[in-house]
Order: sequence, then C-alpha cells, then structure tokens
Amino acid sequence: MAKIVVLYDSHSGNTAKMAALVGEGALKIPQTEVRVRSIEDPSAKEDVLWCDGIAVGSPTNMGLLSWKMKRFWDETMFDVWMKLDGKVGCAFSSEGGSSGGAEITCQSLCTVLINFGILVFGVTDYVSKTATCHYGAAILREPRGDEDRDVCQILGKRLAEWSAIMAEGRRDQHPDAKPDLRLKPS
Repeated sequence: MAKIVVLYDSHSGNTAKMAALVGEGALKIPQTEVRVRSIEDPSAKEDVLWCDGIAVGSPTNMGLLSWKMKRFWDETMFDVWMKLDGKVGCAFSSEGGSSGGAEITCQSLCTVLINFGILVFGVTDYVSKTATCHYGAAILREPRGDEDRDVCQILGKRLAEWSAIMAEGRRDQHPDAKPDLRLKPS
C-alpha cells in the first residue's frame, strides 16, 4: 500500500481546503493510504517518516513558503536529515492575488524537499486550456470551481502514482501505462 501524507500550513483555511483536495486525488489510486496533516499536528513528524510520498502546501507569504512551514523543516525535522532520501514529493500553494508568487512558493517548497533528499516532480498534464500544475498546484485564494478542484486532485493522484511505482514497484500505475485516464485539455 502506497502511503501518502499531505502536510500543510494554512492561515485562512484556503491551503487546508487545497490539502483535502490533494488527498482526495491521491485516493483515486488503488491501494493508497492518505493522511492529511497540519504542520501543527503533533504527529506530523512521524507522518513524514511514515510516508512514501509527501505533498507539502503553504500559503504564499511574500512569494515564498510561510515562516511556520520553514520552521517546521528547520527545527522539527532537523534531526531526521538524511532519513527521507528516496521519498517522492510535490508542492501546492494558495495566493492572495493574481501573480502573488504561488509558483515561486511551490518552487521554494520543492527546494526544501530536495534538501532532505526527497524526489520532486511536476505534472505535465493540462487540467483545462488554461490550468496546469507544472510546479505544483497554485490557486488564487480558496479552491472555488471545478478547475481548482481538478488542479489539486491531479497533483495528489500523480503523487500516489509515483509513490506506488517508487515504493512498491507497481509499474501499472505509471501515468503512461494508462493514457485513457489522463486529463486532457478541453
């Protein structure tokens, strides 16, 4: 069973809503267990050690990850340095306004994951004619419509696919093994 944790920080609740949708997307892959956790949850560190794949979400804070998320990795996870190598990871962020820096926030989250030895990925699929998650899922404020929901869910689905492949050798979950299930531009 592929084990996924969706770890997030949320000030307004918008990123928490995204986290729930990313978790729903991961559950679309058979034999996947998902835990959605705030970085303030006492079990967050153990969940990161437990998982095969991790989606990390933060509100966009001046174009970067939130200070609470940075502190979590700097302080809470400090003593597990070099114990997360080979896990699979991705990022998501909500921003307060258009061009607020959500994609840069996703990149900063991925940089943190890379420093812990976590393999990060982007998603090439288009959710619609104008929505992608090449750097992660980036949403303006809270997820409101089908497109926002789909961006978050495809990120979680892809995380579960890569985790099943990497952790369990389930090659049948490779995105190219089932092209009929991939989302196509409208």
